[in-house]
Amino acid sequence: MTPGQIALRALIVGFIVSFAIITGFAYTTLLERKVLARLQHRIGPNRAGYIPLPRRGGGPERKLLAGFLQPAADAVKLFFKEDMTPGKVDRITYTLAPMITVIPAIVLLAVIPWAGEINIFGAEFTPYFAIAPGLNVAVLFLLAITSISVYGVVLAGWASNSKYAILGGIRASAQMISYELALGLTVLIPIMLADSMNLGDIVAAQASGWFVFRQPIAAIVFFIGMMAELQRAPFDLLEAEQELSAGFNVEYSGMRFGMFFMAEYMKMIIFSAIIAVLFFGGYRGPFVDQWPGLGFLYMILKIVFFLFMMIWIRASFPRFRYDQLMGLGWKRLLPISVFNFIFTAVMIVLYEEGIFDSLLKLIGLG
Repeated sequence: MTPGQIALRALIVGFIVSFAIITGFAYTTLLERKVLARLQHRIGPNRAGYIPLPRRGGGPERKLLAGFLQPAADAVKLFFKEDMTPGKVDRITYTLAPMITVIPAIVLLAVIPWAGEINIFGAEFTPYFAIAPGLNVAVLFLLAITSISVYGVVLAGWASNSKYAILGGIRASAQMISYELALGLTVLIPIMLADSMNLGDIVAAQASGWFVFRQPIAAIVFFIGMMAELQRAPFDLLEAEQELSAGFNVEYSGMRFGMFFMAEYMKMIIFSAIIAVLFFGGYRGPFVDQWPGLGFLYMILKIVFFLFMMIWIRASFPRFRYDQLMGLGWKRLLPISVFNFIFTAVMIVLYEEGIFDSLLKLIGLG
């Protein structure tokens, strides 16, 4: 393929994947509200759009897909809601901050593999289906882009010229730094196990078994760090602590306010895809070698599973105090990540040097 054809294919695939994720973000909000309502014995959205089904023998009609237009109603409300700008904000930074939060969430889609080598309408996608497949430093790319997203939150708090907003931004920077250390060390585990930073190679290395079974501690630490990176409950200290305001986004309204939540829910989907790729086999599953199209289904199912876990945790656990939040990151997760990294590295070196084979021979001789 010529460079122009490669670029055109990347644009087309990028548009399709981005459109699917943006649509998925809208319905992730509906999923969260429905699941939270069920877990907490409340009534979720059930008015904005439904298909009436009559009952046999009369009686009140049944409502099929009740509330499925709620995301569209929320989008229309935010789009037409008055977008106010306080008088003493830094206007350029204030306007750019929501964009700086959303753009990294979309850029992360570039390297995520959604299926194996596949042929779609005569187009060959090798070595796997992704916007930018075969990137040798894909994991490093993910770490770099996720680190950028904190700037949007910090700049939103600073540019708002509000003490409540800037307190939320300061808490965000401290929280992100604390948990990115453990997250970065944990990401090294699948890199060492697969001997590659290419996400396709990491998925291929899990053909004989998911990494979560080899390194359950790393998977758990990554999931906790992922929740903290997303600022999801019980790690949502940057939005509010004791004050009765929304934290860093207190001065935002309208669609700029909606962009922060758009970024949060999009990153929920993308981080679910990342943990699925790193520890849960990615697009691999039964019969995926015979029918590569099943890879899309397996990725969707794994993403929905982790979305449900995030919602379940939000419904079950109260918000941490700030000292508990920082203590968990620095005193618990970081030491566990360091020890697990060293232990894994030592075991891999001993295995490659044949030490375990020698020990087995000695045991056998004994």
